[in-house]
Amino acid sequence: MLGHDVPTMYKVLGDYTGIDVRTVPMNDIKVMSLFTSPGVLGVTLEDIDCDTGTLGLPEMGTSYVRGMMVAAKPKCFSDLVQISGLSHGTGIWLGNGEELIKSGTCTIDTIIGTRDSIMLYLLQKGLESSSAFKIMESVRKGKGVTETQEAEMLAHGVPEWYIDSCRKIKYMFPKAHAAAYVISALRLAWFKVYYPVEFYASYFSARPDGMDYSLVMKPKNEIRKTLDKYKSLENPTQKDEDVYTCLQIVNEMYSRGVAFLPIDIFKSQATAFVPENGKIRLPLIALNGLGVTAAQNIYEAVKTGINTVEELKSLSGISKTLLDSLRDNGCMGNLPETNQLTLF
Repeated sequence: MLGHDVPTMYKVLGDYTGIDVRTVPMNDIKVMSLFTSPGVLGVTLEDIDCDTGTLGLPEMGTSYVRGMMVAAKPKCFSDLVQISGLSHGTGIWLGNGEELIKSGTCTIDTIIGTRDSIMLYLLQKGLESSSAFKIMESVRKGKGVTETQEAEMLAHGVPEWYIDSCRKIKYMFPKAHAAAYVISALRLAWFKVYYPVEFYASYFSARPDGMDYSLVMKPKNEIRKTLDKYKSLENPTQKDEDVYTCLQIVNEMYSRGVAFLPIDIFKSQATAFVPENGKIRLPLIALNGLGVTAAQNIYEAVKTGINTVEELKSLSGISKTLLDSLRDNGCMGNLPETNQLTLF
């Protein structure tokens, strides 16, 4: 999930729960467990094909970052900041930090995670502040360390593995940015644990990419089959990846007992996924081929008041194709086609 989705989720969660997202606790044990296991969600790895509970969390739900968390086993906020830094750096995890952790050379709290950590570590080792700063700047820009800097580091007890790691780094993330991402993830994770319906509704409202009405309304076992199909694609398109990501969240949601309610022009919003009696009412845009403008026009037409399909078409200005799609998918209920009476 991308960072720009977060403000939308914050707003929607606030609207749906009445809770200011900024006030949720940051040290909840159940929430922290999501980063190493999906168990607190009441599901297993086999249920959701994922060994963490972080699907749908900003910067923490991708397979790349989940792999980091499985290897590093984060236990606290600072560990997550390290992981955020590692996931945004270049030359810092693959072929570098990952090998160091797996070999037991270091742990997530001692590995190089953010650019700031280099300077702080070197200061703790007794290097002068100017030297520590210059080394940090050189490493974060991908220039490694000079022979003079290496000698100074060794003289102050910096281990060789640390110096070698510095040489491999091409780009590093600042600690403040990494911390900001973690704060967002933890805030949203709290809602995922304690307000699942509202969490999933806000997630899809913020990021409906890949939503396919014909797929998400199928039984859970069919969704799993579709997931396996997309997972096995050798050269997936961006659309394929969007559908796969969407279905991952849907599958997890269904595994937790949360289901979608079908599109209904009289109950659905244009674009918002809305909690309704413990389930989530799908919006009009969830229908294949129906864009935001058409969804808004249909929603406004229904609000104005319609009595027939003919009136809906006239007021919304939608095409016959979209009208047929609404009809074929049962989105209009028993709305009569016209108000004309047939006389016998």
